[in-house]
Amino acid sequence: MNIKKYFWGLNPQALKEIAKIIKDPEHPKYVERIFVLLSRCDSPKELFALVGKERFVRAWPKIRQYWIKKKQSPDFRAWWETVYEQLSGKTRPLGRSSENLIKLGKILKDKRIRLGWSQSDLARRAGMKQPDISDIELGTKNITLGTLMRLSKILGIDSWSWGNE
Repeated sequence: MNIKKYFWGLNPQALKEIAKIIKDPEHPKYVERIFVLLSRCDSPKELFALVGKERFVRAWPKIRQYWIKKKQSPDFRAWWETVYEQLSGKTRPLGRSSENLIKLGKILKDKRIRLGWSQSDLARRAGMKQPDISDIELGTKNITLGTLMRLSKILGIDSWSWGNE
């Protein structure tokens, strides 16, 4: 896999340096460079050809922290987090809010179905990925208030009732 696809506009020497960095998890710029790669790559197959699954799993917690600090592309970060969870078998605990997340997901799902939309239809309208919609509807994904407001607007939910929407 050619890293030039993900690190465009760099001279050959800079590309060589990045290739070296992404093979060395101890390098001080490793997390930063992997963050750039992940924010531009949507193919686990291509990523793992460059980085390797085991290295990705070991490095993800630091990459995740860096990504949150950068406040960029949260939906893309969530997608890679799902990849990490599938590979590692680890999921973040939902805590006490899981019952409310399940109720919220059911309300969103019921409204989506009443509109005759698939999860992919809703994801496209919301600028999200279908697996994220699935996780939200199952109550396994904690979402931000901004995401809730966006989904509500798209689905035409004007007010919330924890009974029947």
